[in-house]
This record gives sequence, C-alpha cells and structure tokens, in this order.
Amino acid sequence: MAARVGIPSSLFYYVHFPMWQTFFSELGIEVVVSGQTTKNLLDAGVKEALADACVPVKLFFGHVISLKDKVDYLFVPRMVCLNRKTIYCPKFLGLPDMIRHGLSGLPPLIDVQMDNREGFAAQWKAYLQIGSIFGLGRLKILRAYIKATGSARRFKSLLLEGLSPPEAMDVLFKGGSASPAVKKRSGLVFAVLGYPYEVHDPFISVGLVNKLQKMGITVITMENLSPGKLSRANILEKKMFWTFSDIALNAAYHLFKAGTVDGIIHLTAFGCGPDSMVDKLMEISSKDYPETPFMSVTIDEHTGDAGISTRLEAFVDMVKRKKEARERLCQR
Repeated sequence: MAARVGIPSSLFYYVHFPMWQTFFSELGIEVVVSGQTTKNLLDAGVKEALADACVPVKLFFGHVISLKDKVDYLFVPRMVCLNRKTIYCPKFLGLPDMIRHGLSGLPPLIDVQMDNREGFAAQWKAYLQIGSIFGLGRLKILRAYIKATGSARRFKSLLLEGLSPPEAMDVLFKGGSASPAVKKRSGLVFAVLGYPYEVHDPFISVGLVNKLQKMGITVITMENLSPGKLSRANILEKKMFWTFSDIALNAAYHLFKAGTVDGIIHLTAFGCGPDSMVDKLMEISSKDYPETPFMSVTIDEHTGDAGISTRLEAFVDMVKRKKEARERLCQR
C-alpha cells in the first residue's frame, strides 16, 4: 500500500502544490489534500494556534487538524528562501515547530528546509532528502524532481496567461480549460493584490474575487504579472525583506505607473506585521496616481460577508462614476 502524504491546502499550497503533487505522484506516493476551507476548520485552527498568530497561520492549523488522522506523513517544509534575495515570513520559517509543538497526535512531519541561498543545487538536495525518507533511489527521485519542475513551469505559464492558481491547477490535474474562466464583460479591470493564500481562498477572503466578477469586473492578481515587470517596478532603495510582501508591493508600483487597471484593492490580514508596512507604502504611492483608485480590505477570522459586499459595491460604483466623468470630459 502506497504511503499517504498530507498537504494542507493553505499558505504555500497556492504557489507550490503543482510541483509537490507531481513529485510525490511520480514517486508512487499518494497525496491527500485537506480541501476547501470551512468555518469548522477555521474554528479548529483558531482554538489551537497561538493567539497572536495571523489568520492564515490559524487557518493552516485547522487544515493540519483535518488531515492528521488520514495520512502517514504531513508535508510541512521549512520554506526559507527560493529566489536567493528575499525570505518568507518568520512565522513560515517556524511553522513546522509551531505545528509539532502545538498539536498532539500528529504523524511524522516532513519538514525539510528549502533555502536556495545554500547553493545552486540546494532545491534539488532538499527534494532528494524528501525522497530518501521513503527509501527511494537517487535516480527515481531525480526523475520525479525533473517532472515536478516541469509541472511548476507549466503552472507559472498558465498564471501569466491570466488564470488564477485554482484554475491553473484544474488545467494541470483535472483537464480544465486553459483559457481564463472569467471573460471581460465590462470596461472595468481591477487588480486584487495580496498574498495568494488570502486572495485565492474563497472562505477567508469572503469570496472577494468572485463578488467582483459577478459585478462584471475583470480581476487580475499579482500572479498574472511577469517577474520581469515586477522586478523593474521597485522604487525602494532595496527590496522588501519578505518574499510575498516584495511581490505584492512591486505589483502595486507597476500597476499604478502603467495605469492599466481601473482600481486596485489590497487584501490584507489583520495582525500581519509585514503587511501593515506594505499597505502603508501602497497607500502612499496611490496618492501619486489619483487616477487609479485604491482601497484596502482587512480580513480576520471574524470578517463578515455583508460588510465586505457593501464596501466593494461602493468602491465599484465610485470607480464607474469616476471613469464615466473622465470619458465625458475627453469627449468635449
């Protein structure tokens, strides 16, 4: 019987799951994911996680709890740095330790450290270590790793074509359409910026992206922007220290300067230290580009649907009125 590895569908899931899924499958290991976020799952995580943890970390605890009795191993890698320039949030670095010491009755954790600053082959060595846990040979692990990196490249290319991470995963693993599921139905295009595990989790984001799409808004996220554009957009003296923060902030800088969207919404989690800095820098930048309206939406475990819907409807209405007024002036 194949070993079963549990992967919580939270945090890095929205960025690296295609690579992880392919790697384990090629090794003959069954992957079990925790599935969609629910209120019960979030409540379970809130109960067990540290009180001062941000809601995404609390949510991760809930996903782990839903998996721990169904699998032989839990995959919670210690993600440090993958681009050799920035590191992930300190809470992510300590995530395996928080899970191991915060929950009881866990199966063995696969908490291999991934830090590309350790050398050119650092990532391959990490995956070699993962495969070795199951007693597999080096050649088989190498073949699985090559397949996995190919899956990761395909995933990124689908994102650059305009798909969201869940849509791209459907294309890779379920035979979904390679065309963006949301067609442009009006002249309005919004950018929803924020960490992928917040923006693309429909429960914790209170369905923000879906709400906008139902209003006829075309939505793009930072995953749809090329890394080249983002790296050139940085106007700070140095890079933002944290990986996701750096991407989100540069996405805002690029979109403000390019003027290709009608509005920008920053989705941020209450209690996130790095995000509080990112949000302020976005707000400051927005004052230099008043033609692109900007709004911040803060979420936590108590965020309600009605409040988010009201704010979005008001923002969309304001943007429409502003665009119509600008078009009338241009016609004179």
